[in-house]
Amino acid sequence: MARVRYIGPEPVTVPELGSRRVQPDELVEVPDDRFDGYVCQPAVWEAVEEPQDEVPPAALKKTTPPAAKAAAVKEVR
Repeated sequence: MARVRYIGPEPVTVPELGSRRVQPDELVEVPDDRFDGYVCQPAVWEAVEEPQDEVPPAALKKTTPPAAKAAAVKEVR
């Protein structure tokens, strides 16, 4: 979930958030896929915490250096 701050002058009811009443300067959590719909209105919403990447970074593959592989092959012969 992303977070935004309502910076409008008066409280508003946000239907997308279950008709929640949001006060000026209040932080709210919004679905990641809807974050852009809030921050594209800079007069009333401010980004606080952007959406996080849902896909974790790929694990680094452990490889044996080429020199070590060559040495291992020579020892077997």
